[in-house]
Amino acid sequence: MAESLLFGVAESFIGKLASVAVQEASLSLSVYKDLQEIKKTVSLVKAVLLDAEQKQWQNNELREWLKQIKRVFYDAEDVIDDFECEALRKHVINTSGSIRRKVKCFFSNSNPLVYRFQMAHQIKHIKERFDKVAADRLKFGLQINDSDNRVVKRRELTHSYVIDSDVIGREHDKQKIIDMLLQDSGDSNSLSVIPVVGIGGLGKTTLAKAVFNDKSLDETFPLKMWVCVSDDFELKNLLVKILNAASVSGSSADPNPIHQESFTNLDLEQLQNRLRNVIAGKKFLLVLDDVWNEDRVKWVELKYLIQVGAEESKVLVTTRSHSIAKMMGTNTSYILEGLSLEDSLSVFVKWAFKEEEEKKYPELVEIGKEIVQKCGGLPLALRTLGSSLFLKFDVEEWKFIRDSEIWNLPQKEDDILPGLKLSYDQLPSYLKQCFACFSLFEKNFDFSNFHVSVLWVALGFLPPPSRGKTLEDMNIQFVYELQSRSFLQNFRDFGGGFCGFKLHDLVHDLSLYVARDEFQLLKFHNENILENVLHLSFLKNDLLGLTPVPTGLRTLIFPKGANNEAFLKTLVSRCKFLRVLQLPDSTYESLPRSIGKLKHLRYLNLGKSKELKSLPDSLCKLQNLYTLKLNGCIKLKKLPNGIGNLISLRQLIITTKQYTLPEKEIAKLTCLEILSVNSCDNLETLLLEGIQLSNLKWLGISSCGNLKSMPLHVIPNLEWLFITNCHKLKFSFHNENQIPKLKLKLLSLESLPQLVSFPEWLKGCADTLNTLIVQNYVEDTSLKSDMIGTRYHTSNK
Repeated sequence: MAESLLFGVAESFIGKLASVAVQEASLSLSVYKDLQEIKKTVSLVKAVLLDAEQKQWQNNELREWLKQIKRVFYDAEDVIDDFECEALRKHVINTSGSIRRKVKCFFSNSNPLVYRFQMAHQIKHIKERFDKVAADRLKFGLQINDSDNRVVKRRELTHSYVIDSDVIGREHDKQKIIDMLLQDSGDSNSLSVIPVVGIGGLGKTTLAKAVFNDKSLDETFPLKMWVCVSDDFELKNLLVKILNAASVSGSSADPNPIHQESFTNLDLEQLQNRLRNVIAGKKFLLVLDDVWNEDRVKWVELKYLIQVGAEESKVLVTTRSHSIAKMMGTNTSYILEGLSLEDSLSVFVKWAFKEEEEKKYPELVEIGKEIVQKCGGLPLALRTLGSSLFLKFDVEEWKFIRDSEIWNLPQKEDDILPGLKLSYDQLPSYLKQCFACFSLFEKNFDFSNFHVSVLWVALGFLPPPSRGKTLEDMNIQFVYELQSRSFLQNFRDFGGGFCGFKLHDLVHDLSLYVARDEFQLLKFHNENILENVLHLSFLKNDLLGLTPVPTGLRTLIFPKGANNEAFLKTLVSRCKFLRVLQLPDSTYESLPRSIGKLKHLRYLNLGKSKELKSLPDSLCKLQNLYTLKLNGCIKLKKLPNGIGNLISLRQLIITTKQYTLPEKEIAKLTCLEILSVNSCDNLETLLLEGIQLSNLKWLGISSCGNLKSMPLHVIPNLEWLFITNCHKLKFSFHNENQIPKLKLKLLSLESLPQLVSFPEWLKGCADTLNTLIVQNYVEDTSLKSDMIGTRYHTSNK
């Protein structure tokens, strides 16, 4: 299934070849012509990947071809990334001024002539491999499709009939929606549209059927029409479907019902005239089931045609997408939740046993209760697993279902996993790669967008941001898009570009299913590490070092409390293509010097490593590093020498015992967008006046008990500022009138005893600030503000 990620990989690779850094490096290494030929060849391969993906399951040779392409792409990416590393290395050398000799010594392991020869040889080899796989594509008869705009085959069409006994646990939801349908919308000129939104398999269609067939609506809506939309939102086809539905309902709405077979040969003009004549002046209820259309123009065109019905006509829409619900809805969306455990068990028993038969098998029912837990309240999952056990009374078979991941169980086309996968298939290629990263975390993991954004950035899954945007902007956009498509649950927006969420257990199962082969979460001792795995996460410490780790790894996530130093040294020395290395809550006192050889590394997480005392200076060779997390490293004596050489660093999160930060080094971090300083008890001042961090957008300072000053004018483009628990910090400056106008959007101040009034410079944010949070201030403190139009909140806890 990992081959489905290939289209995104191809797009990303072509983008890399076009980057300025790669272009310049290829010219200096005399391989520019070869790279341009590779780009043309890759474009030919990319053009047929979408068709190949759809046909691979009927052709073993085609499937093997895709695997070959995948290997070539990843090897080529490593070579191209090496170009970028070399460009960054040269930049550091050329801009190091008086310490140039020292820096050259620092990078002495790179011989330009040897490097040029090696790169030329590797590029030639990659070109030959691409030429071969491109030539092989011709024997499969693949169709060219160079943009990911496929129409995904969705589930079978639905109908409106439902047996009341099939609707379990939805009485409350049904009544709520009926009340919304009967409620006066308050706008006689607008067609009221009520969306029902939820993840696939949640029972939206079944609930809509129950509502549609409820007799209490018959008098209010003499004309009721059921239309399954699915992937067909073409206006002509929809008009035919609505007319057919109206003809079925015609016995009560029209004494002379029309016949559906008369519509097939009508053109669009005739259809819209016929429909308007049929529904004009009638109060109708129209159900549009399973809507996937995101084109607002198409919806508005249909809406205008059906608005000729009587006042208080209603449209009930079911969809998996929150954005579609917002586009179509005139009422607040009805967000459907999962069934309770009690109702879930009822659904499971209904499908697993004949009527009353469960009373004969109390032991199986007890196992069934555990099976029900893994279904997360999704009726389709309950039906899938219940049906798989129908007429099976062997306890071991039931235990096997209980102990197996759902994605490892046999699935029919209309079962839960194929049902959920429809939503995945609809994702654009770039989001498919992002979604796969969820498989590296255990079930019920409490995410913030930071957990996944650092992976997405480090692995190159985010496209280059458009003008005026940052990678963080792209990250939050992607998170909201996944949330809109119902992949995320318990979604909380904390403001300032931060949000929290979880994954439904079955959505997590889906991520495991689509990411297998490339992504692996290692959970048990008897699991083997996959030969071609690229992204590996260990769930427990006692799994470290049990089996050999592939050298091509790009992601390595250690469990909390990792302490196997020999294993770490082996990995760092062997896995030279790592982009992500997570060592949270480790007990290491230092890192191996060989960490400096991981020149592809973009994300290093050492957060909450409470025993960490020092970092090797070789760490500062990592010019590709985007994110460095050192928060909670309470014994860390100082930052490594030469940290200013980390010229790609965008996020720096630190805890250190230093009294002052190496300001001259930090001043070189011109790409820095996020800076967080936590529990630096000895720190007295943050940054000096000579520093200008013009790209810094987010600054967080917490629990720095001795911090006294913070010159905000060195970060003129700051948008989010969070300060908490800094008891000596003052907000006054010697000459506040010279402080430039700030651009803060969010300011959060908490537990700051020296905050007795809002500083004068805050007035300069009146045009941009939209959130001001002040918490835990002294009761007799008087906080005053003259900022007109700014929303702010104060709290005394």
